[in-house]
Amino acid sequence: MLPLLIGITLISFAVIHLTPGDPTQLMTSMNPNASSEVSERLIKLYHLDKPIHIQYWEWLKNIAVLDFGESFALDGQSVMEKIKHRIPYTIYLNIMSMILIFIIALPLGILNAYYKDSFFDKTSTVFVFIGFAVPTFWLALLCMYFFGIKLGWLPISGLMSYNFENMTLLGKIGDIAKHSVLPVGVSVFGSLAGISRYARNSMLDVLNNDYVLAAKARGLPEKTVIFKHALKNALLPIITIIGLSIPGLIGGSVIFESIFSIPGMGQLFYQSVMMRDYPVVMGILVIGAVLTLLGNLIADILYAIVDPRIRYGKK
Repeated sequence: MLPLLIGITLISFAVIHLTPGDPTQLMTSMNPNASSEVSERLIKLYHLDKPIHIQYWEWLKNIAVLDFGESFALDGQSVMEKIKHRIPYTIYLNIMSMILIFIIALPLGILNAYYKDSFFDKTSTVFVFIGFAVPTFWLALLCMYFFGIKLGWLPISGLMSYNFENMTLLGKIGDIAKHSVLPVGVSVFGSLAGISRYARNSMLDVLNNDYVLAAKARGLPEKTVIFKHALKNALLPIITIIGLSIPGLIGGSVIFESIFSIPGMGQLFYQSVMMRDYPVVMGILVIGAVLTLLGNLIADILYAIVDPRIRYGKK
């Protein structure tokens, strides 16, 4: 994980510094009293006058101790303070989305395999692929208009109401849940196709194996064959998708949080890119990379739990 993380930081740092424009322009262009000397002092303050490899080395030493530097926004906050306030929202949305995706997509894929080529299989396939094909930002806007403005059922921005602090504990939980329906629902709908298709194909492959056919031939109940003999082995390739799904969810947070005005890392990332706030952008990229690598590690651990042959090094 460590060499991979260093490689990610190296590529991200290089790409960010290849973008056109000077980050100090946004600090000085809106200030009529700022002169060229002020811009030069800012460049020296943030070490932008040094060669890029020296900048990278200094920055890498700092992030090793979780010091991402100061934001270019000049609001008195460090990068870590900004991320610390926003990361709980992003983690909450991604965990809720991941849980619901697997709760819905996994049984759906198994049922599609069990009722292969049936009316249920075909209609559910069309349904999940509509979610896969429709642009998420367009679907989010449609849901905001229909459920939020037209019907008035759901809030369309933020994760809390203006009077959140005055609510009871149950009221706060209900308020957060109500605000989460649209962003989490849109995220889940767009991600069902991949997991359900993997589950369907994996289950079909397992159901055609000799040991499953032998279990059926011995007269075992259909549910026992599917859930005891077939499902555990069908889960192996699906578990791998857990680690691969996390980057997509984190990347999708930029869209959802910007559209629904959720103060998470995705919204902060978008705002920082527009402001050319390099320290914040790089800090978010590193945090996102760490979360992705942790997701892959969790997938590897779950893979070993499900398949004892991997745990004991057997083939």
